Amino acid sequence: MLNKYKLHSLKKHTDRILSERDISQRNAPLINLGFLVDETLFDDFEKLADFGMELGLHRKDIKIFTFIETRRKIPSLRQNQITNKEFGWNGAIRNENGKEFLDSPFDVLIGYYNGPHKFLDALVAQSKAKFKIGFNGADKRLFDLLLFADLQKMESFKPEVIKYLRILKKI
Repeated sequence: MLNKYKLHSLKKHTDRILSERDISQRNAPLINLGFLVDETLFDDFEKLADFGMELGLHRKDIKIFTFIETRRKIPSLRQNQITNKEFGWNGAIRNENGKEFLDSPFDVLIGYYNGPHKFLDALVAQSKAKFKIGFNGADKRLFDLLLFADLQKMESFKPEVIKYLRILKKI
């Protein structure tokens, strides 16, 4: 029951943030790139970093942050990860690395997940990214560009992103 209220509170917080979003810097060229990834969908993060380098970026200009439903019992050294238990009431995030990622003013943020996802949607909404790219049935209010690609196959998503980044003169 409490989880239901928590999700409702998270949705209200996301809606409020979306109504206050600043889109004035949307056309900035690509200098730094962020990925927000659902780990159940994709877990080969080096491929994402390599894709960023294909776009002409240095490794230091590419940040990858992941969401996993519940943390495994096995200790992990991964710091750029958040779970559903690290979300408080009203969308408050109790993860310092998550707060740092969301406060980074990425020129482009790619939400690497399919469809609506309450927790990842809240992260995208709270992000200070200037331009946001999403995929397959995501909430249109969250993203500036929605693409239809099979995220399981990296080769189908990369050309689409590159094509639109060129059209928008970001690369």
